[in-house]
Amino acid sequence: MAAEVKRKISAASARSHTRRSKSDSSSTISSAGGGDKNGGGGETNGWMFMKFLLVFFAGFLAWAYQAACPPAPKKVGPPDGLPITTPRIKLRDGRYLSYKEFGVPKESAKYKIIYVHGFDSVKHYAVVATTASPALIEDLGIYIVSFDRPGYGESDPDPKRTLKSLATDTEELADQLELGPKFYAVGFSMGGQIIYSYLKYIPHRLAGAALIAPVVNYWWRGLPANLSQQAFSTQFLQDQWSLRVAHYLPSLTYWWNTQKLFPILTVIAHSPDILPAKIENSCQYLLLEQVRHQGEYESVHRDLNIGFGSWEFDPTEIENPFPENEGSVHIWMGDEDILVPVMLQRYIAQQLPWVKYHELTGAGHMFPYAKGNSDAILKALLVGET
Repeated sequence: MAAEVKRKISAASARSHTRRSKSDSSSTISSAGGGDKNGGGGETNGWMFMKFLLVFFAGFLAWAYQAACPPAPKKVGPPDGLPITTPRIKLRDGRYLSYKEFGVPKESAKYKIIYVHGFDSVKHYAVVATTASPALIEDLGIYIVSFDRPGYGESDPDPKRTLKSLATDTEELADQLELGPKFYAVGFSMGGQIIYSYLKYIPHRLAGAALIAPVVNYWWRGLPANLSQQAFSTQFLQDQWSLRVAHYLPSLTYWWNTQKLFPILTVIAHSPDILPAKIENSCQYLLLEQVRHQGEYESVHRDLNIGFGSWEFDPTEIENPFPENEGSVHIWMGDEDILVPVMLQRYIAQQLPWVKYHELTGAGHMFPYAKGNSDAILKALLVGET
């Protein structure tokens, strides 16, 4: 029978065995724990990177939002606003419209004209009033009133401004100045484009109208796509991009025309490529601070958004406001205008056969400042002389 051997283990041996077991166990745990620790470090680094991306993205969005949001316009008038230098009327919605009068007193005037200034301009530059012959003004008895469009000069901005509101503002001006049931309207450049809204919304108030080098919106639905694209391609590349932003992404118009990464609209930048120095020195840029002193957004940037936005009507479909020939509408255009393509102006004139179209050979966008042209415009409009 095999003998069962029983070993007697001393207390010291037991303690030594226990220590080894604990050490081995601890080593195993440490080894396993070390793996978890290294893996957790990778997860931690990944989480930190994600947090960095989130913070960076949030910061970028905050910067983009701030860059795209224009500052509030400056206040006009007392007690702590910009100074008022010319009369103003108060409109029905509480806004103020600033104006300036030229020519003979309205009480004795035979012809009363409301002049609409162009892009980046003010009421002081009513070209048909400031460059026409004083003798002609006196002989025909012409009274002219020019006003700062909303956000320009000393007229309050209109955040709700539309094509129709511009027409009704003008109608209120005529009523408060007591110009009578009908008046003539003359607009230059962007102001000429605005005359289309008068023909659409207040034709019953017009005795006649003259559109001088009126700006054309390349996205009017009545323009043939191929012709519009051809004309658009003749514009400066930086202007093409600025106008695309104004049309497709109007909320970014302010950012685009104040950022420094890409060239901005040439007219806003007062590029010498578009205006000869002698013309620039004689025009609105002498009073640049007054033009935009409420802020750029409510003046030039909102102008872009409305002028090149989506219109609720098409000028090529406007009906003749004078079916009995009791008045006339004229478009004046220079065939070398680099801001408003003459090919589009010719097409519009063809679609509106009741418009009297005048094209000046060798003339650019600022042709009304040339001697004699304002006289010709006024004579054609008021007495039918050409």
